Amino acid sequence: MLFPMQIEKVYEPQRFEPHWAQWWIDSGIFRASPENPGRVFSLVIPPPNVTGVLHIGHMLEHTEIDVTVRWHRMIGDNTLWLPGTDHAGIATQMVVARQLKEEGVNYRELGREKFEERVWQWKAQSGDTIKRQMVRLGASCDWSRERFTLDPGLSRAVREVFVSLYEKGLLYRGEYMVNWCPHCHTALSDLEVAHADVAGHLWHIRYPVNGMPGRYLTVATTRPETMLGDTAVAINAKDARYLDLHGKTVQLPLMDREIPIILDDLADPEFGTGVVKVTPAHDLNDFEAGKRHNLPKIKVIDENALMTAAAGAYAGVDRFVARKSVVADLEKLGALVKIEDYKLSLGKCDRCKTAVEPLISTQWFVKTKPLAEKAIAVVESGEIGFVPANWTKTYYEWMYNIRDWCISRQLWWGHRIPAWHCGECKEIVVARETPTACPRCASGNLTQDTDVLDTWFSSGLWPFSTLGWPDQTADLAKYYPTSLLITGFDILFFWVARMVMMGCEFMGEIPFKQVYIHGLVRDADRQKMSKTKGNVIDPLVVTEKYGTDAVRMALLQGAAPGTDIVLTEERMESSRAFANKIWNAARLLFMQEVGQSTELSIEDRWIISRLNATAWQATRAIDQYRYHDYAQFVWHFFWHSFCDWYLELK
Repeated sequence: MLFPMQIEKVYEPQRFEPHWAQWWIDSGIFRASPENPGRVFSLVIPPPNVTGVLHIGHMLEHTEIDVTVRWHRMIGDNTLWLPGTDHAGIATQMVVARQLKEEGVNYRELGREKFEERVWQWKAQSGDTIKRQMVRLGASCDWSRERFTLDPGLSRAVREVFVSLYEKGLLYRGEYMVNWCPHCHTALSDLEVAHADVAGHLWHIRYPVNGMPGRYLTVATTRPETMLGDTAVAINAKDARYLDLHGKTVQLPLMDREIPIILDDLADPEFGTGVVKVTPAHDLNDFEAGKRHNLPKIKVIDENALMTAAAGAYAGVDRFVARKSVVADLEKLGALVKIEDYKLSLGKCDRCKTAVEPLISTQWFVKTKPLAEKAIAVVESGEIGFVPANWTKTYYEWMYNIRDWCISRQLWWGHRIPAWHCGECKEIVVARETPTACPRCASGNLTQDTDVLDTWFSSGLWPFSTLGWPDQTADLAKYYPTSLLITGFDILFFWVARMVMMGCEFMGEIPFKQVYIHGLVRDADRQKMSKTKGNVIDPLVVTEKYGTDAVRMALLQGAAPGTDIVLTEERMESSRAFANKIWNAARLLFMQEVGQSTELSIEDRWIISRLNATAWQATRAIDQYRYHDYAQFVWHFFWHSFCDWYLELK
């Protein structure tokens, strides 16, 4: 017979959750082993950036992962949930640079080495905070396998991939048009540029045709300041309006420079006047046209968004100030035909929100089309499945239209590019380890490339670098490919697609078998959470108020595939009441004398049948990522079947 126990009437999660969360870690019950029996289920965490603390979106993601992982452990699978964090190059450098600025220190004057030391200090603080949060929120990770993208082992994997891609001809250094952030002072990939439709203008400018008095070509542009770098105007060879201008030239207003009229499909006879200005140094399409026609590239805007000496009288002026001056001068000259209101797509740095500048720059690139072909094939064949399935179409749209990936960043925080420049013969040496001499001229005057790699280059290796690759470890043999990835739609291209490309290329197989894309957590008014709106929910604040289990249950109740989650105070209060219901049911049972009879009553057999039915329903729901159904099945069984009926009957 069990003796009655004294248990408080009201459950206070703050008293118990931290203790048991830490006990789980200390006991080692979440540790995986390649030696363990059972079917393998493995999953790597989408590594949070070491730029701050976890938000409620992380808590949703970790709750869905945790439910799935605990279920696999319960059914006897050899289960691994591998945790870790990402160094987040641009974002982390911005955070630390901002801190230094508040202290009156210019990070550039501090120097690279001292700045890196400061960032490592920040990482120790932020990374530890994230781990403490995850432990407090009940994440059942195997913390003995915690990884960081700048760990020595992962850094070695990065160097191996970089050099291997270079040796295969899939990685190169060259001059190309990049998205340049004048504030962050680095190149950005297409995915790091956020485009938004904004109200702008279309300026129509007349270019006089040389040798044909009174004849003009009118071009329309949204960026009149770039006309200072025009090296041609283009017309379509099939445009009957301009047949007599083939082979002619025009005079560039303000610069008094003679430039050719070229025949190119860049000009669409059906759009506007059918004439376009060509500025190869400041527009990607113009850059490509410039290569086709061997046009000079005149850079009139620099890396600080200031006009260059090539801009003549406008040199040293901010690009937007120069725009106003150029328009005023064109009007004085009589070359401005009209100004129209025009909605345009403006690209801004996703981090600092500065308008990006298309600039020609020498950078490192990955040839992605050969990698993308394999990554497309494994999804088409069904080796990798997306849930909800509609994300498959989105994945294809990006992969079929993929461009070479600019992987170099002009930052100090990150993986240094493993390339060395010879000061004597200018040879570039790409190597896994630091070379002692130039292989071409034997000089020891070698300087490592100052750029670092795009953060997504290292995180693209996450499923296998975290398991010990390039070494053939027991973990790698047992747990790769991973079984599942649970992540948000916002990093489908940044991260998911690149992991597929890298996994197929370097492991010869897919990095995961399924990808579940969860929705956003929204407020009670279904608004997206943001600091500017003031509706951000701090997971530690609400868990302190309602209890971790209550908040997790509230999140799960809204987590239907393909939908966003609405998190309200009412739902969290209701979930807290559910947790308290469990507490009171346990209290009631402990207060009763429980006999040792082995005979089952009719109500015993009934509740066991309901439990088995609920277990079957819950299993199907988790297996299909219907976390909302899972939560409802558990809720209904415990509150209604067990408490309202079974305990009352007993």
